[in-house]
Formats: sequence, C-alpha cells, structure tokens
Amino acid sequence: MKYERYQTCIDACLECATECEHCATSCLNEKDVAMLTRCIQLDRECAEACYASARLMGMGGEHALLFCHACAEICEVCAEECEKHAAHGMTHCRVCAEACRQCAEECRAMTGVNA
Repeated sequence: MKYERYQTCIDACLECATECEHCATSCLNEKDVAMLTRCIQLDRECAEACYASARLMGMGGEHALLFCHACAEICEVCAEECEKHAAHGMTHCRVCAEACRQCAEECRAMTGVNA
C-alpha cells in the first residue's frame, strides 16, 4: 500500500489529533473540569487513535485499514461528546467535533465502510 493513496486520510487524522489535543487542554482550563472528564479522556483516546492510524498508513502498514476502522468509531464517539459541550458555548469542543466528524468520514472512505 502506497501512502500517497491515503494522504487525505492521513491529513484528516493529523488534523483531528491536533484538535483533540487542543480541546483536552482547553477543557482542563475550564471552570468545571469535573464535568468535562469524559470529554478530556475521549479527546486523548481519539488523538492517539488518529496518530496511530496516520503512522500506519504512512508506513504502508498491513493493519492500517483495521486501525482506520477503529479510528472512525472513536472519532464518532468523541464528536458526540464534544457536541454536548459545544452546545454550551465551548468553541474548542465545536471545532474538535467538526475535525472528528471529518476524520471519521475519511477513515470510513478509506476502509469502504459507510456510517
């Protein structure tokens, strides 16, 4: 598998990981951090899934598509959680949710699985 074929998905994964890292850090600076515990944890998990998927696609890894499938699922869960907080004015959660949805879409396109 040549990584160039997967560049759009790699880019989406790296963008999502960046937004998830930013969201987690921003959540830690909110007044009610306890309310954001699940969001922070999912942000961290999602970022790791995205990084792993991007790395495997970049190296043409045998299990890249398996990771992309899992990444899409994790991104969807993270997006759902972030959207709850975005509804309360947390812009970083809104931006993260958008990046997660885009990444999930790219990963699903990569694996040929639709939502």
